[in-house]
Amino acid sequence: MYLCNMKLKTKQKILVADDEPVICEILAFNLANEGYEVTCVHSAEAALQKLSPEPALILLDVMMGGMSGYQLAEKLRQRKSRIPIIFLTAKDTENDMLTGFSVGGDDYISKPFSVKEVLARVKAVLKRAAPAEAKLEKRVFDDIVLDFELKEVTVAGRHIPLTKTEFEILAMLSENPDRLYSREEIIDRIWENRQYTTERTVDVHIVRLRKKLGDRAFVISNRPGFGYRFSISDD
Repeated sequence: MYLCNMKLKTKQKILVADDEPVICEILAFNLANEGYEVTCVHSAEAALQKLSPEPALILLDVMMGGMSGYQLAEKLRQRKSRIPIIFLTAKDTENDMLTGFSVGGDDYISKPFSVKEVLARVKAVLKRAAPAEAKLEKRVFDDIVLDFELKEVTVAGRHIPLTKTEFEILAMLSENPDRLYSREEIIDRIWENRQYTTERTVDVHIVRLRKKLGDRAFVISNRPGFGYRFSISDD
């Protein structure tokens, strides 16, 4: 049996929470081969005990005994934790995916999965989450402020709790107001490993982003057949 809690050279730590030991062993083995330090637990409650210090990423099963993966993710986001979360689940309907993103998930992989797909998505999410040199500190549109140092968005002084992916999409759209960005462009910029991402994934994130913006949702509009754009005009 392959043991979890493997100490590797890299400082990037991944927490795997899945109640199926075989899946944990497969993921731990392959992630370790990619140079990550892996810790496996078999419940959401156990995962909560392994969050100090925070891992770089959580691979989180949805359906576990006791607290579900969705409940754990929601709890973490309520605590203002920005740990990237990738859900692993046999529940693969559109509503399941919407729920995963709505509670703060950064990606969603259906079981049974390809190990290569998991590794590619882990790499992509970690790359998006990695700190980068800020080219500017803030971008201001009337009462909408994107703070690139804090990676936060405020509307009329009210903090909007966006996930990393949602922040990246808003930042991309707002860098050239009124310019139309196709779904393919958004996938190429935000997800990088586009072979594992569909145009519907973009739509789901836009829906969640607009909902969080509330009465400023109009700043993101869709032109059918062309894509999305950012505009402060509500015409």
